[in-house]
Amino acid sequence: MLSLLIAVIVTAVVFDFINGFHDAANAIATVVSTGVLPIRTAVFIAGIFNFVGAVTGTAVAKTIASGFADPSVVSQTVVLAALIGAIIWNLITWWYGIPSSSSHALVGGLAGAVTAHAGLGAFRWVALVEKVMIPLVVSPTLGFLIAFFVMIALLWIVRRMRPDFVHKASRRLQLVSACLMALSHGSNDAQKSMGVITLALLAFMAKGHHAGIPEWVLPHGKANEVPYWVIIVCAAAIALGTMAGGKKIIKTMGTKIIRISPLQGFAAETSGALTILTASHLGVPVSTTHCINACIMGVGASKRVSAVRWGVAGNIVIAWILTLPLSAAISFVTMVLLRGVG
Repeated sequence: MLSLLIAVIVTAVVFDFINGFHDAANAIATVVSTGVLPIRTAVFIAGIFNFVGAVTGTAVAKTIASGFADPSVVSQTVVLAALIGAIIWNLITWWYGIPSSSSHALVGGLAGAVTAHAGLGAFRWVALVEKVMIPLVVSPTLGFLIAFFVMIALLWIVRRMRPDFVHKASRRLQLVSACLMALSHGSNDAQKSMGVITLALLAFMAKGHHAGIPEWVLPHGKANEVPYWVIIVCAAAIALGTMAGGKKIIKTMGTKIIRISPLQGFAAETSGALTILTASHLGVPVSTTHCINACIMGVGASKRVSAVRWGVAGNIVIAWILTLPLSAAISFVTMVLLRGVG
């Protein structure tokens, strides 16, 4: 049982790393596409701020750890199947350069694996609606609207300034907003892997296998606090993953949705960061991918509706819709196969 727990932890760290390079574009696509920073410098800075953001709280991790399924009915194999399903979906969408949601892939994976293991009643579908489905609609909508009005406000502020001054100033501001976006990305996405590892540890404890395990390794307190070592390991994994890049998705987000300027990049990143940080504070595992994509569309639409390449945006929305059911299906099949192997 201990060896299986270790395998789950390693897989969760791998997922966190993949999440980093899959979602690196969330923080740096605009700052790279506008030429403010070269990609290598941008991913390094984003990785650092991902780490900082990841250690700022654990509200989202607690939601993942106990919000969707009772740890007493979850086995290590269930968590492993959920992670494998999420990883497979992330790699598929990364390969094709589609900015899908790692968050929803993980939650979908949990839904599929838990259902395969203990039936439909074992998964908390109400929590899925409240914590995932509603934010799936609300967070990008808010991001779009905030970015739309922020961009209009910025255009009004700079309307009488010299274009060369606005361009230089917005490039500097975009450095700040990119760092803030990277911090918000870490504050939400890294916590998903923390939550999965905590869920695996809680399931391990519920089965009574934790005798002899050092106390610092396990969740502690009535609130099932995330162990400190889990926070540090997951923060480091997502930071290293971000530093590994993700050029295909960066290209999609930075150039294919709209042709973006530094001022637009600043507006999109600032709006996205505010939306994500609010969700992290509330313990809601939102999709950072959805938020920043919506914000990029919002700043584009503030110029004119035709500035947004709605065909590309439509393909992204389709990926958003498919992520939950397809990752759940992959994890369901994975769970069945793992159970068959024994």
